Amino acid sequence: MRARKLRAIRNDARGTWVCFPVIDGRRTTRKIGNLHELTQEQADKKVVELLQQLRLQSVRTPPTLCMVVEQYRKDKLLKLRYSTQKAAESWLKTHILPKWGESLVSELQPRSVELWLDSLRLASRTRGHLRELLHRLLDFSMWAGMIPIGVNPISLVRVRGASKRRRQPPSLHVEEFHSLTNHLSEPFRTMALLQLCLGLRVSELLALRWKNVDWIGSQIKLEYAIVGQHLDAMKTDGSSRNKFLDPGLMAVLAQWKQVTEFGDLEDWMFASPVKLGRLPISYTCYKTTLQSAAKRIGIVAFGTHSFRHTYRSWLDAVGTALTVQQKLMRHSDIRTTFNVYGDVVTDEMRKAESKIAALALRADSTLISRAGSD
Repeated sequence: MRARKLRAIRNDARGTWVCFPVIDGRRTTRKIGNLHELTQEQADKKVVELLQQLRLQSVRTPPTLCMVVEQYRKDKLLKLRYSTQKAAESWLKTHILPKWGESLVSELQPRSVELWLDSLRLASRTRGHLRELLHRLLDFSMWAGMIPIGVNPISLVRVRGASKRRRQPPSLHVEEFHSLTNHLSEPFRTMALLQLCLGLRVSELLALRWKNVDWIGSQIKLEYAIVGQHLDAMKTDGSSRNKFLDPGLMAVLAQWKQVTEFGDLEDWMFASPVKLGRLPISYTCYKTTLQSAAKRIGIVAFGTHSFRHTYRSWLDAVGTALTVQQKLMRHSDIRTTFNVYGDVVTDEMRKAESKIAALALRADSTLISRAGSD
């Protein structure tokens, strides 16, 4: 980096002293001061000081990915949902930092990153998440002024099958679900019924309190999620919504409320006795109990998300319109459910919820056979 002249130049038209340093091959103009404030000698001295400062900046150590991550944690990561923070930290510590932490950001080239991702023995979706996190980190480094603004090289990286699951959670038949609930004790039976009948994510189920139930309006309000026993925001803005409660499902909830020792409005609906009600039953406990019951009836690869897949399958089976399904699944983008657009009326949603509850509570499989005539 050099200046065209080591002396300050008079700009009589503007009444200023200027110089013309060349930065990254480009001639720039820098104001030194006003003519009436500085003599030629004083202005020349300021030019020398400016050039020294620019030289120091030019030899500044370029950032490593570890430096970018440290700043990203302070500026951006703490503002994200807890579950997003937790996942990002896991991917950073397990995969990204061990491989690229000491590398200069400029060394992250598309080919080397894509080959590295392909070499990982991970599901395509997980490798896709790693790719997106790297992309965000490089975007952040440009936003923070750590590297020059330009094309993000990770944009050229492709992960085949990143949008697909390696293994889809199984959807249960009506008979399988009833067999499963017969092997569950309380409160796990009620938890399974509520999750299936409303299509809840497990994080939403665990975050329910008794105050969320509107007994008069036959609704339940979804407000928060529980991830790692940490109260968190909902996954999407569209997830925060009231869900209809079928009379049969309300009766099940009312019965559980009568027998639980944690039935006050502020209590968790499925409070943990081990934690004296201060926390809900843990995800691990719920999942382990479900998998144990599923194994006894011969269902393999069963997880809590299977209920949400089952809910979606049963909505199809009882003849629910695709636009109604999108609203009931609370997908912010209908393409997540199906590539169909439209809106629904409240009565249609209530009717669909009641049909699912009838399948779950009374095993009324005739609803499926009648679906074509609805």
